[in-house]
Amino acid sequence: MTFPKISPDQPVLIAGPTASGKSALALEIAQKQGGVIINADASQVYDCWRVITARPSIEEELTADHALYGHLPFDATYSAGHWLREIKPLLSGPRRPIIIGGTGLYYTALTVGMADIPPTPSAVRLQGDDLPIEDMLAVLDIETKVRIDVKNRARVQRAWEVQQTTGKPLSVWQDETPPPLLPIESCAALVFDVDKAWLEMRIRQRFDLMLDQGALEEARAMLDRYDSNLPSCRAIGVPELMGHLNGSLTLDQAREKASIATRQFAKRQRTWFRSKMKDWTAYSPDR
Repeated sequence: MTFPKISPDQPVLIAGPTASGKSALALEIAQKQGGVIINADASQVYDCWRVITARPSIEEELTADHALYGHLPFDATYSAGHWLREIKPLLSGPRRPIIIGGTGLYYTALTVGMADIPPTPSAVRLQGDDLPIEDMLAVLDIETKVRIDVKNRARVQRAWEVQQTTGKPLSVWQDETPPPLLPIESCAALVFDVDKAWLEMRIRQRFDLMLDQGALEEARAMLDRYDSNLPSCRAIGVPELMGHLNGSLTLDQAREKASIATRQFAKRQRTWFRSKMKDWTAYSPDR
């Protein structure tokens, strides 16, 4: 992997589609130049999934400082706003931040800014959990729908909850956004630019590697707590492995469904990055 030209004093942002090799680069930068590796992936904040979400291994965590990984229980409420509040003190700490992940909304909140939206009452969230995504989309304003991934239930429900809770569309809150915590011009901002065929091969190999590393056992340990409405349980690979464990899918079917879901997710990530990260530096790892 080619080492990028970055200053040891600069905060580093590393974005890219799933399975593209971001974690290896972050670890190399931390080992060579120092810094704390900070998670910017919505699925890797939960303590129940290390293998399935490709969180850094215990060995990797011992070789460099890591933060915001696996620090929440499976049923915790969490959003980009929560993440922004948690990362704020880490930005002014003694160690240079190396922020890595594939959740584009986190990076937008960090480098562009995010409105201080009041928290959603639990009653509103429970109501949203029971609604079809089409019903929630039907009440959203056009501008909000243009700005979110309308196929992502979590994003749609969040927009719906904001509108129900505050009486104002999410788009209006976004237009009243305060200054960013970390302006992009102050960072070394890298976004992985990888070949599609190469990435799809990596995605297929990755699921088999996860199985070898204990993904099925990880899912089995959560079987009695699995709730498809929880964000933690929507992590790619979790519904598929749960389907295998409850007898509705063979392991080969679970593997294929997870691979397809991962490829679709990577496609959405690439679309987001091309649209929202035009000012970032494209980074192509050696293959």
